[in-house]
Amino acid sequence: MRAGIVLFPGTNRERDMAIALAKVSGGREPVMIWHKETSLPPLDLVVLPGGFSHGDYLRCGAMAAQSPVMRAVKDFAEGGGHVLGVCNGFQILTEAGLLPGALLNNAGLRFLGQDHHLTVAQTDSLYTKHYTQDQVIRVVLAHGDGNYFADSTTLDRLEGEGRVAFRYAGADGAVTEATNPNGSQRNIAGIFSDNRRVLGLMPHPEDYVDPLMGGTDGLPMFTSIVEGLAA
Repeated sequence: MRAGIVLFPGTNRERDMAIALAKVSGGREPVMIWHKETSLPPLDLVVLPGGFSHGDYLRCGAMAAQSPVMRAVKDFAEGGGHVLGVCNGFQILTEAGLLPGALLNNAGLRFLGQDHHLTVAQTDSLYTKHYTQDQVIRVVLAHGDGNYFADSTTLDRLEGEGRVAFRYAGADGAVTEATNPNGSQRNIAGIFSDNRRVLGLMPHPEDYVDPLMGGTDGLPMFTSIVEGLAA
């Protein structure tokens, strides 16, 4: 599998993502791609990692969405490529129009840096096939603008098409207002594009891929990816 990680000024989670990808790829390091590039090398997967691209000025991800490289990322996605956006990467994907909706300020206007639980809402995808339906996993939250918003028509379409990937939940799997850390509508933590080749999520699965990191609940995602995209 050939993976590339896009770097913007302010990106700070690229090494975590590279470690996760290399772990499941036999040590093969992903390519780092600067945001001013106008083309991509031959790749199977493009990753937009977490951080604070361009200092989160304007709206989170808004300036990064206009970077030269994003035209190439859009072409890659429209040509059937797989794109993963985590945290700031999810924000960029919505700002670029590759995923619907928007990420707003957290309810309560507090930055969240903590562990939290998710339920896996959809296993029929390249990214989630190594999870089981409704499996409860523990992940890391590190965001100030993770409150997913979309109009009711869009939300109903996402639900009806099985495009909700993850929901915020309690340790027992309960999906309630009390288990929603940031105010996201319908507890949505991650969504797919209509062809399920693009995934955006706010939590950081790359932070839990080894027992030495404190957990391995993120590892099945990366195992799923490499198995699905292995040349």
